[in-house]
Amino acid sequence: VGELQVPERVPPLLTDLYQFTMAYAYWRAGRHDEHAVFDLFFRDNPFGGGFSLFAGVHDCLLFLRSFRFADEDVEFLRSVMPPDTDPAFFQFLRCLDCSGVTLHSVPEGTVVFARVPLMEVAGPLAVVQLLETSLLCLVNYASLVCTNAARFRLAAGPKRKLLEMGLRRAQGPDGGLTASRYTHIGGFDLTSNVQAGFLFGIPVAGTMAHSYVTSFTSLEEVWPQTLSAVNGEHNPVDIISLTKGWLSRVCDLLGAEPGKIHEGELAAFLSYAIAYPQNFLPVIDSYSVGCSGILNFCAVALVLCELGYRPVGVRLDSGDLCKQSLDVHRVFRLCSEQFSIPAFDSLIIVGTNNISEESLAEGNSLGVIGVGTHLVTCTKQPSLGCVYKLVEVRGRPRMKVSEDPEKSTVPGRKAVYRLIDPEGHPFLDVVCLAVESPPEAGLPLSCYPLGCNHTALSVTPARVTCLRQEVFSKGQVRMGRSLKH
Repeated sequence: VGELQVPERVPPLLTDLYQFTMAYAYWRAGRHDEHAVFDLFFRDNPFGGGFSLFAGVHDCLLFLRSFRFADEDVEFLRSVMPPDTDPAFFQFLRCLDCSGVTLHSVPEGTVVFARVPLMEVAGPLAVVQLLETSLLCLVNYASLVCTNAARFRLAAGPKRKLLEMGLRRAQGPDGGLTASRYTHIGGFDLTSNVQAGFLFGIPVAGTMAHSYVTSFTSLEEVWPQTLSAVNGEHNPVDIISLTKGWLSRVCDLLGAEPGKIHEGELAAFLSYAIAYPQNFLPVIDSYSVGCSGILNFCAVALVLCELGYRPVGVRLDSGDLCKQSLDVHRVFRLCSEQFSIPAFDSLIIVGTNNISEESLAEGNSLGVIGVGTHLVTCTKQPSLGCVYKLVEVRGRPRMKVSEDPEKSTVPGRKAVYRLIDPEGHPFLDVVCLAVESPPEAGLPLSCYPLGCNHTALSVTPARVTCLRQEVFSKGQVRMGRSLKH
């Protein structure tokens, strides 16, 4: 299903107008079929870090495979290009496709670094020029948000589950879907985005919002008011009376004041538990976590345990999540010990309030962390800054020499190799001209690290891998696995 969406959202007109004016000038000069090569790369590692994850390759392949101009596309271009444009050019566009294009790319989700050519796009000059903006659009945000997700994963550690829940804060529907997809590649376990689950097979998760809790005011609104045990061997029990009894015991255990407990919240929890006795995970901070939410949760959860069900846990969505999670975990432990309910030892605590990469370093008892705004909007850095630069035409190197040395380009077709040490760890990426001999395992290699004042470095790899692979040629995707991420 996901493959059918990309051509619709990335048609060939989703580009800058100057791509067409340049294509016309090439065509007018008879240069449109000259073989040209472009490199795609970024200049600086994002978020002040030392790496990026390259993403968006899947969408680029689908875009290239479906790249064709429809009649209505050509008619619109006829209306926006200068009136003296030769009409034959529009017929030329109508016949264009990517059958002459070859794409070499780093695989989806690979760790990459600044100034390394991640994609090489080769083919007829007019065509590969027209691809520039669309390819950059497809990889820039995907790589940025994938990298951001990886940083959250590193900060959270390997054991906690991460939930992406940024759709409502994303930059439009397509931004939301892209975020859900590529944060999953970057290390997130779950998404709240149902459409992303449908299109991309990402596990979805979610239970209730504050609105559900605040919609209840009293226990009279709970219906039905009975629940059968999980094995169904006994008649349905009066769940309200049972809950009141457990609530009294919980208040005694914790020294809580029953008068501060919000009855509407208890009603909401009961109603949801009756609907989903095997998936009970309420948000407990609609009023007060300590004075109401945790007490009401424990009472309902203890009822479920008595009837043979296993409550899942709670969600915290405001205040100091770290401190609250520790307090909630302490209450779970007390209930487990006092009431001999082992299920309380495995209850999870979900935190979802304005979580940033830095906040994950604070001590807490959160088992699942939901991240929205800071993840999908990449608040620390809004753009990765991938660029697409011409490096060869007709077999001759081309170079941009800029007044800003950082924007100068390295000419010529290149090969990119990743060097592996004896322990199997990658330690260096080497960029060299395509005509040069590749590095060889076990042989010393003299290279010049970027930004090190031309000081040569001698290294000896235990193994050498070619970082880029041919993924598209002659109109066909060449690597099936690239479409499965």
